[in-house]
Amino acid sequence: MNEFATMLVVTTVAGAITGVGAIPVFVRATVSHRTYDAALGLAAGIMIAASVFGLILPGIEQGTLVAVMSGVFLGGFVLLGGNRLIPHLHARYVGWRREGGQWGWERGTAAGGDGSMESNGPAESSETEDPAIASRARRALLIGTAIVLHNAPEGLAMGVAFASGLEDVALLLAVVIGLQNVPDGFAFAVPFGETGLSNGRVLVYTTLSGLLPQVSAAVVGFYLVSFATGIFPIAAGFAAGAMMAVVFREMIPSSHGHGYADAATAAFLVGFALLVVVDELLVV
Repeated sequence: MNEFATMLVVTTVAGAITGVGAIPVFVRATVSHRTYDAALGLAAGIMIAASVFGLILPGIEQGTLVAVMSGVFLGGFVLLGGNRLIPHLHARYVGWRREGGQWGWERGTAAGGDGSMESNGPAESSETEDPAIASRARRALLIGTAIVLHNAPEGLAMGVAFASGLEDVALLLAVVIGLQNVPDGFAFAVPFGETGLSNGRVLVYTTLSGLLPQVSAAVVGFYLVSFATGIFPIAAGFAAGAMMAVVFREMIPSSHGHGYADAATAAFLVGFALLVVVDELLVV
């Protein structure tokens, strides 16, 4: 296979792993906050190390520090801009926090331990619509939007690495992103399962939430670097900046506040160290 075909296969597998996160929902298994927070911390540590050792340092080697840092700031601020513009929900401690755009909802209150959010209803609603189902469906859609929004930078990173001939880096990123996609899939599947959708549909939607944005962004990153000579340092910095913004803006806050911050922090350190060791072994 050529590099483009290899990239498609690898990014498809990494994105499809998101569906694994839906499995606990099907068997009605409970995932403790400690486990979930530690999983997010582990993924966050791996992603930060991958951003530095897999994207920023190779970018500096092939370009200039200014180009890479410009990309880092650009990628981070584009991600933050998307957070402000696109309506979505993020997990925050024991509830959900609305972010981005014009909601068209009156202010609601975040509920407690079950992590649900009650709203006063949309500005316009149908009399025949079940309010409880409608509320759950809107929440699921907005949580899904957040996950899809944050999957794109990861796909971009893989596409950039493959197009630049850094296949070892690209495969390492794919493993990292695949691991991180599992808790993402769980966060996506739980609210969609509450809407009454069949298990099959929840699995399909969960899988597509990782598959479509990551493969699409990977194709964009691949052709961006392929057609524009010398753009790798900026593109690598952009992907790294966006990934780091996702970690510090979403993953770390979501893994704290349940009383297991120490477990999440310890897992972060383990994830960071694990990626550094694997990276050194690949180099050797």
